[in-house]
Formats: sequence, C-alpha cells, structure tokens
Amino acid sequence: MTNSKLLFSLLLAGSVGTASAQSLKDARAAIETENYGKAKTILQQLVSKQAKVGDNYFYLGQIYLVNDKPDSAAIMFNQGLAADPKSLINNVGLGYIDLLKKDKASAESKFSAASANLKKKDYEELLEIGRAYIKAPEPDYAKALDFLTQAKAKNAKDAAIPLALGDAYRGLKEASSAYTSYSDAAELDPASVRAKIGLAVIVRGAQAYDEAIAQLTTITEENPTYAPTYRELAETYNMWSKAPGTSDEKYVELNKKGVEQYKKYLEVNGDNSLEAKIRYADFLVYARQYDELGTVSEELAKNPDVDPKIYRYLAYNAFRNKEYAKASENLEKMFAKMDPLRVIPLDNMYAGLSDVANNKVESGIVHIQKAIDADKELLAEVAETAFAKYQDQETATAVSLFEIIAKYPDTDYYYDSNYYAGEGNYLIGFKKDQESKDEEGKVINQALRDEAIAAFVKSQAQLALVEKATKPEVLEKYLITSLYYRAFSALGADNLEAPKGDFVAPFEKLIQVVNEKGTQEKNKAYLIDAHTYIGFYQYNKNEIAKAKASFQEVLKLDPENESAKSYLEGLK
Repeated sequence: MTNSKLLFSLLLAGSVGTASAQSLKDARAAIETENYGKAKTILQQLVSKQAKVGDNYFYLGQIYLVNDKPDSAAIMFNQGLAADPKSLINNVGLGYIDLLKKDKASAESKFSAASANLKKKDYEELLEIGRAYIKAPEPDYAKALDFLTQAKAKNAKDAAIPLALGDAYRGLKEASSAYTSYSDAAELDPASVRAKIGLAVIVRGAQAYDEAIAQLTTITEENPTYAPTYRELAETYNMWSKAPGTSDEKYVELNKKGVEQYKKYLEVNGDNSLEAKIRYADFLVYARQYDELGTVSEELAKNPDVDPKIYRYLAYNAFRNKEYAKASENLEKMFAKMDPLRVIPLDNMYAGLSDVANNKVESGIVHIQKAIDADKELLAEVAETAFAKYQDQETATAVSLFEIIAKYPDTDYYYDSNYYAGEGNYLIGFKKDQESKDEEGKVINQALRDEAIAAFVKSQAQLALVEKATKPEVLEKYLITSLYYRAFSALGADNLEAPKGDFVAPFEKLIQVVNEKGTQEKNKAYLIDAHTYIGFYQYNKNEIAKAKASFQEVLKLDPENESAKSYLEGLK
C-alpha cells in the first residue's frame, strides 16, 4: 500500500469512527425518548470500546429490563461491577432484580452497598434506587420518597429527581404533592415533555380519562416527535376501557384507539427492533386486541431466535379461536423456556381456561386460582367462562369456576357466583342422589349418597350468602330462587323417614316474600312445592291442623293436585 493510500485509509477510518462515535449521554437521550433499540446499539458499542466504565453496563442492563430479560440484565450488572468495582450503581440494578424476585431483604442489602459510601455530590445511585422502588412489582413508594429526597438534597437542579418524586407521590395517591413535583421539574427544565405528561397522568389517576386524553393530545400537537406521549395515550385508552360500567362496544372502540396510538408511538420512535415489536405485542395482550395480536405473533414466530413470549401470543390467539389444545401446547412450551419471573397472571389464566376447555378441570383450577391471586381483575374472564360452561350444561366445571369467584366479596360477580354455585351444587347433588338409590328410593351406594349430601350442604351455604345481600338488585334477581333451591338442598340432605325439617324455614320465607311482592301467579309452581313439603313435614310430625291448612293452600293454587288430595284424604 502506498503512503498516500495508507493516509487516505486512516483518514477514512477516522471519519467513520467520528461519525459513529456516540456517548453515554446519547444513549441516555435515546432512553429518555424510549428508543430502546437505538440506546441498545449505542451502549453495546460503549461496553465494547469503554470496557472499564461501569455506567455503560448499568444502562445496558436497564435496556434488558425494559425488554423483560432480567437474566441478561443481571449479567450486565455483574460485568459492570467486575469491570469497575467503584461503579456502585450496578448494585442498584442487581437490587432491582431482587425486587423482581420479591426478595426485599437482598434488595435492601444491595441498595445499602450502592449508597453507603457516596461522595458529597454523588446522587445518581439514590435516584436510581428510588426509581427501582417505584418500578418494582410490589412498589414501595414510601422508601422511594426517602431515597429521592436524599438525592434532591444533594442535587436540587436535576429535573429527573422531581420527576421521580412526582411518580412516587402519584403512587401514594398524593395528587397535590405529585403536581408540585412535576411542576418543579418543568421549572428546572422548561423543555421537559415528561413533566407535562406527568401532570396529565395525575388527571388519569383520578379516572378523568377524557380530560387526560385531551391534555396528552395537546402535548403531541406541541411536541409531535416526542414518542412516549403516544404510548401514554395508548395506555390511557386501555385503562379507560377497563373502567366500571364501560359497555362492550365502548371497550372495543377505546382499545382500537389505543392500538392506533401505540402504532403512532412506534412510527415516531422509528424503533423497528424485534424487541419493540414484542413490546407492541405485549400491549395488544393487555388491550385484548387478539386479531392484531395474531398477525403480529405470526410475524414474530418467523424469527429463529424468538423470545419465549411468542408462545404466549400464539397461545392467546389459539384460545380465542377455540383451538384449546394448541393454546395449551404453546403455553407449556412457554413455561418450559421462560424465566418464571417473566410469567404474568394472564398466562396462568389462559393455561387454566385451556385446561378447563380440554376437560383437565383440576389442573385448570390450580392455574386460574394462581392467576387471580396475582391479579383480581381477571375475575371477569373467569366469570365469562363460568357462565358459558353453565349454559352449556357443564355444571361441575362451571361450579368449580364460580366457587373461585365466590371467594372475593369485593368483585362485581360475588353474588352471581354464589347463586350459580349454589344452584349448580343442588343440581349436582340431585343427580348423585338419584344415582345412589334404586327405583324404590333405597340407598344402594352410600358413598355416592354422601357426595350428594356434601353438594347439598355446600349449596345451602352458598345460597344463604345471596339471601343476606343488602343490594336491592341482587335480592330482586335471586332471592326467591335462592330460597327455593336452598329449601330443596336441605330437603335432599334430610332423612325423609325422620326429617329434621331444615327445608321448612326457607320454604316459609319463600311464601312470605312471594306474597309480599304479590307475584303469586308468576311463582305458582314454587308456592305449590313450598306448601306441599311444609305440609309433608307437618304431617310427619302429626301436626294435623297445620298439615291440613298447608295442603288446602296447595289446592287453592292447583285444585287438581293429586298429592294434596291424597294427604287430605288421609287426614280425615
């Protein structure tokens, strides 16, 4: 190579290096605008070129956390500590991973290691600890405030600190303090779009969704290239769709708008990375946009190094298409390949519902209970499936699902679930009781009879809960039928040769309620049964006058009733 060619080659190499060289400041700016693909590229280069700088590892670890890869993040944080033992901030990253694992003691130990010997002006470790407590699966906003307040005492000029304080106060539902903090951030940095977003999100927290959307929309008009605002809009539409009283039509409309905003978020960000597409699929999961999820998941599945999340998307889509075996198969693959930390409640929900649909009810119930323990909002989906199973006369399966919901008094489905669990257990008990006896009514299978009695006992307890309701709409809907089935459950559990008569009280109350409502004609069949069995009990107890009166009431309702005539004939 000639000297001139060598010189040209070196100049060219130098110019390329200068053009592509980017700093940690550039990476953090990309993180600020949520262009995580760009930030990842910059940080990977920095880790390669500046291997002794611990902060590079910390922020690359943060990207892995955003992309739901805690194992990869932990590797980065540990490498950062090894490369630069003085970079205490990597201990914060490891502490956050402990919070993901719900190991609070270990997290606190690492946070102490990160913050114990800070210099006078060092504050970023305190800021990141505060953020970690805010972002944790089980946030501790009080501890976040403690560390953020310490950070502010060391540096009152970094707008990131009051922004984080605003998030902590918002988590504590202290709207006034959150407003002040976001306003302080805006004063420190008038160009801060995040401060404006924070103020809008306070409004969202008050469930004033339309006003929050108006404010966020204004922010997009003023700052059209700032992508995170569109994501906040998408999430606001999704939250609004879940508000109590939202109709099915409104739910669909709001989530479609949310998807439009998320697509705008990706477009403005220009992040075409695989991870960005996976995060979009995550949003589609929470927005229940399964048609779009199906399209996206099929595209993602073509990638040979696919994230195990792809099995989640394929499973959910299969479930919605009623391909339950396929749904179970994909979820089993996901559970086998995915770090348990990354499993979300919805995964267990669909695993359970798929098992139930595949007649593996016992394992299905275990999955579903696990899902609800983690996220009670999923009770609505359990209820939907339970009602569908009940209508399809899959009574035992439906009852198992209703009994899960019936454990949660604060759910909107509490009384409905107790009622249908009670009615269903009566039907189960009745069928087993019939199967336990011969044609003459003699018990020939005591084990089956015991199972029937157990079902009748459960039915009575569940229906009694409904009858204790104070909500007028619940009593209007269920009181009469609850009394009816509770009485028959008591009757089924009784020994009719020497009856205890637990069925009498609910039958008597049923008669009273029907008469008070003036709905005798509508409930004639119920009244006939009630007077008949009360009369039977009185007859058995040799209460002749009372028994005659009861059977005469039957004849008033049904003059041709042969049973009542027969008893009255015997009482002459």
